Amino acid sequence: MSATPKLSGLSRKLVKDGLLDEGKAINALKSAREAKVTFTQYLVDNNILTAKKIAMEASVEFGLPIFDLDALDLEATPRDIVDDKLIQKHHAVPLFKRGNRLYIGISDPTNLAAVDDIKFQTSSNTEAVLVEADKLSKIIEKMLEEEDQNFNEGLDEDLEELEFAETDEDPNAAVDDSNIDDTPVVRFVNKILLDAIKKGASDLHFEPYEKRYRVRLRIDGVLREVASPPIAMSMKLAARIKVMSKMDTAEKRVPQDGRIKLKISKNKAIDFRVNTCPTLFGEKVVMRILDPGSASLGIDMLGYEEDQKELYLHALANPYGMILVTGPTGSGKTVSLYTGLNILNTEDTNISTAEDPVEINLEGINQVNVNEKVGLTFDAALRAFLRQDPDIIMVGEIRDLKTAEIAIKAAQTGHMVMSTLHTNDAPLTLARLVNMGVPPFNIAAAVNLIIAQRLARRLCEKCKTIDDIPKTALEEEGFTAEQIKAKPTLYKASGCDACDKGYKGRVGIYQVMPISEEIGRIIMNEGTAIDVADQARKDGVKNLRESAIIKVISGVTSLEEINRVTKD
Repeated sequence: MSATPKLSGLSRKLVKDGLLDEGKAINALKSAREAKVTFTQYLVDNNILTAKKIAMEASVEFGLPIFDLDALDLEATPRDIVDDKLIQKHHAVPLFKRGNRLYIGISDPTNLAAVDDIKFQTSSNTEAVLVEADKLSKIIEKMLEEEDQNFNEGLDEDLEELEFAETDEDPNAAVDDSNIDDTPVVRFVNKILLDAIKKGASDLHFEPYEKRYRVRLRIDGVLREVASPPIAMSMKLAARIKVMSKMDTAEKRVPQDGRIKLKISKNKAIDFRVNTCPTLFGEKVVMRILDPGSASLGIDMLGYEEDQKELYLHALANPYGMILVTGPTGSGKTVSLYTGLNILNTEDTNISTAEDPVEINLEGINQVNVNEKVGLTFDAALRAFLRQDPDIIMVGEIRDLKTAEIAIKAAQTGHMVMSTLHTNDAPLTLARLVNMGVPPFNIAAAVNLIIAQRLARRLCEKCKTIDDIPKTALEEEGFTAEQIKAKPTLYKASGCDACDKGYKGRVGIYQVMPISEEIGRIIMNEGTAIDVADQARKDGVKNLRESAIIKVISGVTSLEEINRVTKD
């Protein structure tokens, strides 16, 4: 998709001085570009060269002074004048200010965009100073941790004074909050929202029943009850949330959708997608926490095995074709797609997405909220995109034949198309498209890669304990003879103060299936999903269960957990 990078500046200097051979330098430049990190950061992260040696070489080549970050007093830095987004985006940190001259620390002297962007944002004369890449990463991480810590320490204060930003929802929606300005209700809702953020929850459930009311959080994919307020608060809680979400508080008979933006600092806000549904005993409210930072985690953080990651990156490098991600609701499909979009999101690429609704806001991408009430459906948005000179199109979900036909046509006419479907594994995705009515020859010609995925809970590194499982049990669970012969050390959940019943965080389990020539022939000959699965196995594609077992062997998760999320 992109031309082979040429040596210049620092890379040429390192080759000239014999610190890198030319081939390795070119590969490092290309890999750094794909991973969306700086050249120097890539060299350090992959132990190719030390940060100190790179800084010394860069100083000579570019004539920039070197500053030792060990001598930096974080409290004295003018960090408040530089947006956290710029610090993260450019991997640059403000060091000190002298009059109207701001000095920023960077590890890559070719990162002129950092100097220009910070100069524009701060209206200061900005000068770059070289720092060591590893120390720079630690300083930036420490800065952001301190901000989160300051936020967490103040969570229990002034709960009724939280700042909720205006959203893009309909400002004319009927809202009557005259009867719900109830401080206990306001404080309770605000505290639940903040607790959800602190605990890393993905969803909040407010549920009324005949004789009780409960609030549950979904943490690492599992629901936990966290509060049981009096049943008399039921209507007030629903009304309060509806007011915050710009919904019609008078309408209780039909489901409603809304959105809340909670500002937690000068540069950080959390979005909640809200849905109400009338039940027998009142309105149930479910809130999805939308994490804008999840797309910038990077592909290495998602849990792909090395061969699976290479297949995904190779498919992303194609100028046209279709990438499909499949799995149940809440399996991380959107994060997988946006991680790919983030890699492709460059100045010379036009990217448009149609979603229902947009969950992750990513700068540089044209995002459209589908609105069927006004006729803005997925297929209508796709038709509009094709008249907007697109390079890459992302469709939130292929739900019907119209959307599938337009998406496949776009993939066949020089565009990269990415989308999701709801199927259990990769081979069944092809069968689903056929069942929709898409001609098999179009599927074979358009689809490049299918990713099926699940999310499993990670074992807590602080408390996981060795799990002694008999050989016969491992055979029944699907472990191969070679895996059993290697006598792997397996772990199980235990539980401590730092985790949730032995688990902390989640990791992806993937089946990454490229459409080989053989699979293409099976599709053309109207073969079944079983035929495709058999060929995929011959092609070396691991199914979800096999990928999950690798995660157990590597100590990332437990056998009990993969049994919960995958079936043999």
